[in-house]
Amino acid sequence: MWDQLLQWDQEILIFLNNLGSTSFDGFWRIITKYPTWIPLFILFLFLIFKSRPWKEALVLLLMLGILVFFVETCTNLTKVVVERLRPNNDAYLKPWIRVLANPSSYSFFSAHSAISFSVTTFVYAILRVRFRWSYLFYLWPILFLSSRIYLGVHYPSDVLAGAFFGILSALLFHKLYLLLISPYLALGRP
Repeated sequence: MWDQLLQWDQEILIFLNNLGSTSFDGFWRIITKYPTWIPLFILFLFLIFKSRPWKEALVLLLMLGILVFFVETCTNLTKVVVERLRPNNDAYLKPWIRVLANPSSYSFFSAHSAISFSVTTFVYAILRVRFRWSYLFYLWPILFLSSRIYLGVHYPSDVLAGAFFGILSALLFHKLYLLLISPYLALGRP
């Protein structure tokens, strides 16, 4: 059963990765880099400060920073424990996929996917009431995780597991914020 799942994972990767075209390679190389998304992060900051008193906004940003650190740490620990080769480093798969990047670290699970989904979910959870259109923020992590498959550096299961972990982590941190921190912030309000 496990072998069959791994085979499907490889087949889906080969199919999706080979949908790529050299005319779009530059676009996906840009999409996969964090600096490309700085304008979105600035928008997140602006909306958080616009929707909350400044002390609460600062606490939310601190929580967001701790969340990113937590997700990054868990991702790196998981990679070291699982030790799954990236597709671009797998001698069997390399001839069958288009490889546009060559990271040497392990593959499972995707930090790009986990971090982008955790940040987006946390920001969505705190902004969704005031900005009903904030669900559109999910376009970012979807593009981000798609870029990892396009570049040939992650399997579909890597990005899906990363997304799942990121969403669960963000929901946990948001719940902790609501239960442990928000009530104390509310005491200081007039």
